[in-house]
Amino acid sequence: MKFKAFLTAAALLAATTAASAEGPVVRIATEGAYAPWNFSGPNGKLQGFEIELADELCARMKVKCEIVAQNWDGIIPALEGRKYDAIMAAMSVTPQREKVISFSTPYAAGINGFAVLSDSPLGKLPGTGETYSLDTQEAGAKTRIDEMKVLLKGKVVGVQGATTASTFMETYFKDIADIREYKTTEEHNFDLMSGRLDAVVANATVLAAALDKPDMKGAQLAGPIFSGGVFGVIAVGLRKDDSALKTKFDDAIKAAIADGTVKRLSEKWFKVDVSPRG
Repeated sequence: MKFKAFLTAAALLAATTAASAEGPVVRIATEGAYAPWNFSGPNGKLQGFEIELADELCARMKVKCEIVAQNWDGIIPALEGRKYDAIMAAMSVTPQREKVISFSTPYAAGINGFAVLSDSPLGKLPGTGETYSLDTQEAGAKTRIDEMKVLLKGKVVGVQGATTASTFMETYFKDIADIREYKTTEEHNFDLMSGRLDAVVANATVLAAALDKPDMKGAQLAGPIFSGGVFGVIAVGLRKDDSALKTKFDDAIKAAIADGTVKRLSEKWFKVDVSPRG
């Protein structure tokens, strides 16, 4: 019995030593349903811009990372509950979120727009093909929004709940349109194609990727692409007491932006550079 106990203890010590040799493990949560930022591929493996970027950042931080999928509506509470150590899920930095968690330096800019059915009157939303920053082009953006209100009056618009898209609609169209919240972008896209919605608002890169699929044939982007303001920038979400981990992410992100890695990955997945400006 003593010999058996000795072997068990030795095996446990060896396993602990091996795990320690591998270095610290950082668990990163992503939604896994927000292509092409993050999504589950045909084989069930997580893929996308943020998955590849996370791998790059972890290599620079010299840590082993595990990336896990987590439903969007519980992603911040689970971080606080220490289910994982960080969030990379196209999460914009907002004052409300900053009250609860901390953020790294940004690794991407948020660009958002509307998708509608091509044969809908909303297909002629003012400003289609234009881009506006709600920070530096506020007057022009406000003019376009006021013009859009005329066509969106009484329309039903879908957004993913607890996102900057929902904040945008509540800020500018609260008394104009019927705003309906969904758990995922896939759900509101399905209702758009089924005729239950007149429009959806989401990250423009996500909408563009969805519109390339056969099940969204007959839909299109309409109206301007907006950035800045309520859309802010996208960064890694962290617990407020994890200052050391924040410093590591900050340094890794700055280096990945400086050497063009973020630009390369964003052009691979989005066909445009979403690197943060300024």
